[in-house]
Amino acid sequence: MPHTDVIIIGAGLSGIGAGYHLQKFCPDRSYVILEGRPRLGGTWDKFRYPGIRSDSDMHTLGYSFKPWNAPKSISDGPSILAYLQETADEYGISERIRFNRRMTAAHWSTKTATWTVTVEVTDDDAHETSTESRTGTGSETMAVTEQHTANFLLVCSGYYSYKAGYQPTFEGQDDFAGPIIHPQDWPEELDYTGKRVAIIGSGATAVTLLPAMAGDAAHVTMVQRSPSYLLSRPSVDPIARLLKRFLPDSWAHRIVRRKNVRLGTLLYNRTRTEPDKIRAFLIDGVRKGLNPDIDVDTHFTPRYNPWDQRLCLIPDGDMFDALNSGKASVVTDHIDRFVPEGVRMASGEVVEADIIVTATGLQLVTLGEADFFVDGNRIDFSRTWTYKGLAYSDIPNMVSVFGYINQSWTLRSDMISRYVCRLLNHMRKTGNDIVVPRFRPSDRDMTPRPWIDDFSSGYMQRVMPLLPRQGDREPWLNTQRYERDVELIDKADVADDVLQFTSSDRVPTGSGRH
Repeated sequence: MPHTDVIIIGAGLSGIGAGYHLQKFCPDRSYVILEGRPRLGGTWDKFRYPGIRSDSDMHTLGYSFKPWNAPKSISDGPSILAYLQETADEYGISERIRFNRRMTAAHWSTKTATWTVTVEVTDDDAHETSTESRTGTGSETMAVTEQHTANFLLVCSGYYSYKAGYQPTFEGQDDFAGPIIHPQDWPEELDYTGKRVAIIGSGATAVTLLPAMAGDAAHVTMVQRSPSYLLSRPSVDPIARLLKRFLPDSWAHRIVRRKNVRLGTLLYNRTRTEPDKIRAFLIDGVRKGLNPDIDVDTHFTPRYNPWDQRLCLIPDGDMFDALNSGKASVVTDHIDRFVPEGVRMASGEVVEADIIVTATGLQLVTLGEADFFVDGNRIDFSRTWTYKGLAYSDIPNMVSVFGYINQSWTLRSDMISRYVCRLLNHMRKTGNDIVVPRFRPSDRDMTPRPWIDDFSSGYMQRVMPLLPRQGDREPWLNTQRYERDVELIDKADVADDVLQFTSSDRVPTGSGRH
């Protein structure tokens, strides 16, 4: 049974970053990255729909330690995947990744101070690995499992299911004559040239697909129940381009990253303090980008305040260009049902389509869809409390990465990786091998709040009851505020009055679970 000091789950953006930080700040710790898919990249390898791109600038979505040198800061999926592969190869992280190993369960033992992670081995590796067990008989597919142990578990598996996206059932969907496709499972052979396409949805995926498909399709119609806020930005950052002419790449990257963090923070904070002004600013930008005959009030004026749901980024106004050209349009109404020729709306209008794309969102999950146990007791994460948005009450030696919904994911994943390294170094210095967040007596009267406040997107609300609770005081918070997390995570001492440090050879009696 392979053993390392740290197991990282997932070889996507967060997992590769975690590997770098462990190598740099904890060089005496061994680690392995267990990845369920046959390739690294996570989201940027999984999603292959037309136009797939970042919806954050790459100077902040990229790593703090690895300058983003491509011309476009709002970049396409293949370029991002190449950046991740280059990072993993450059820092020797690739050789630490074990592919085709999907975590199905994790068991913590206080007696041995270890996590035992069970993984399902797929594809060719299933025939090559020395297996722990095999299940299945006759013509059934044989599932091969193996186990890995480590003292510390760092879960970087993201927040959505890789098995399937969120796919609501539409009345009459079996009546539709053409294919119905979810962007998470885009078929490589799909040819939409000269076809009429209906895209159901109004989020980041829908506004990416519309301009990407409009060039070859006969017509693309975005069918939305309600509008989202749109923000057009240049795909090439002019300040980054200027700085790179005079400064080393690493200097320019640092300056642009800091600039974009501050601008993003300023915009988000203004949406909280002056929502009406930001609302007017965003809608005015849409009016300026669209032809005057397009109904902005109906199709591009949301009912909620900015950043109550995620803003949709429009690089170089590409969606506006597609709409202005007449190659694309928007219909805002409730769907009545699917019909053989397309989508019938509540008004009776039929959106004719040869292909329907259901850009209806992700299916969110908790910690990679695996089962967790502490000393034989199954963990229900909805009954735990989040510690700084990265660990969980009464669960030892485990941190999970959840980035920002209102800024770039990597800003927080980098921060969490640095925190884990400081935590591990503190444990080694003090001779402890177990750390667990425990309630203080003063915490017992906390009022529970949702994992994330003030975010009304359906994909998040659907899973909120399954996620840990946050409290009303530090450190039982998931702030989703970069500047506050810098103080709470990056700068605060890792040894506080909530974390209980001990050694496996002097574990106190009683679990202390809440």
